[in-house]
Amino acid sequence: MPGTFKHTFDTPVYKGTVEFPTGLYINGKWVDGGDGGFIDVINPTNGQLITRISEGTPSDIDTAVHFAQTAFDTVWGHNTPGDARGALLYKLAQLMEDNKDKLAAVEALDNGKTFGWAKKADLAMSIGTIRYYAGWADKISGSTIETSLDKIAYTTHEPLGVVGQIIPWNFPLMMLAWKFGPALAAGNCVILKPSEFTPLTALFAAQLCHEAGFPPGVVNVVNGYGSTVGNAIAHHPHIEKVAFTGSTLVGRKVLEAAAKTNLKETTLELGGKSPNIIYDDCDIEQALDWTIHGIFWNHGQACCAGSRIFVHAKIYDEFLQKFTERTKQVKLGDPFDPDTYQGPQVSQQQFDRIMSYIDSGKEQGATVHLGGERFGTSGFFIQPTIFTNVHADMKIVKEEIFGPVGVVIKFSSDDDVIRQANDTIYGLAAAIFSKNIDRALRTSQRLRAGTTWVNCANQLHPQIPFGGYKQSGIGRELGQYALEHYTTVKAVHINLGHTI
Repeated sequence: MPGTFKHTFDTPVYKGTVEFPTGLYINGKWVDGGDGGFIDVINPTNGQLITRISEGTPSDIDTAVHFAQTAFDTVWGHNTPGDARGALLYKLAQLMEDNKDKLAAVEALDNGKTFGWAKKADLAMSIGTIRYYAGWADKISGSTIETSLDKIAYTTHEPLGVVGQIIPWNFPLMMLAWKFGPALAAGNCVILKPSEFTPLTALFAAQLCHEAGFPPGVVNVVNGYGSTVGNAIAHHPHIEKVAFTGSTLVGRKVLEAAAKTNLKETTLELGGKSPNIIYDDCDIEQALDWTIHGIFWNHGQACCAGSRIFVHAKIYDEFLQKFTERTKQVKLGDPFDPDTYQGPQVSQQQFDRIMSYIDSGKEQGATVHLGGERFGTSGFFIQPTIFTNVHADMKIVKEEIFGPVGVVIKFSSDDDVIRQANDTIYGLAAAIFSKNIDRALRTSQRLRAGTTWVNCANQLHPQIPFGGYKQSGIGRELGQYALEHYTTVKAVHINLGHTI
């Protein structure tokens, strides 16, 4: 029998008890993994065990696909009208709202992000996304197409069937909502693999899906490792689409697997090395606030983090001095302390990876202007770090670090900074700071990035698409655009008298 996670929180920001199963959620039931294995879930604040969850296997994916296909053929897809699908999604959103503090507390415990940010950012966005797509469920439509008086032609946008979804550890619940929302609204059945590092809110969400009344088989959550469960999803011949959010390296493997098997529809939201451009005519105080948020929010563990900070030569010294002062004020510590801004990195593996990049920067001759060391003696904390005196060939300038590490680079002209900003294999996001809206918009037009923010950073909304150019991915999350990746278009020709 699957285990149960029960935890009582007694913190300054939340007091209460949470309880939910830790098995695999398949066909409306909680079950053990096929091999009876377990995965340890570690608290990144102290490195200690939180709980153990059931470990899924490729055979569990086979089972989930079978039940998901059965549900699609009998009780979901065309069998459930859009308004009924929307009603279930609205109910799920309300259950998430009712459990907002519990979900935020679990996210903070499991991931290490602060309770405050989890509640006001992750939960707000997750609930908003589910509600947004609940509204879309009965509005997905085709069109009539004129040909001749002897024919009527029209299109329908139909669900794909069984879709696989693989989500990362940096925004666990938010990524679940980004995947569940459009897939379920369009009428697909889902099999989701959460990260083995941060599976707990996905399991909590599965319990809420059960409470909401989704038919068995429509929603399935299978814990496991990428090399087993993730690989099985990517290769499965009866999964019609895979949606993956994670590193570009793994994204290539997912795309290759999809191509080698059944050419399944694939969307990839991958890495980034986003430029943050500070022009000399900006509001420097606002630019400083947004730059701090751009790089240190979520401990730098954001694919759209503004990790390359380009500052105009005329204000470089002033900006760097003030940026240094602001960064020194970033408080690290317990995610449940209301004054904490930056918690730990998610895992020992990620901690080691970030520290290796910091070491690389030092070895290649960059200047550690601030930070660059471990914070404290327990947990996976890293000081907010600023590098200066860098050049384009350094790893810390070229590669995604995914941590609280920014490089500050001086530029002299608009053409100069646009050239440097576009000199990357990535193209996920960019930020521009200028009081001259013409200058900002011209820069936005020339940047090769899927999202550009003007005088802000890291702003996300359910109705606005998100995705990248180049090796930052394929397709778009959010907005109406995401629905296109969960439907297929059928053209229908009706003959009214044409003969041959």
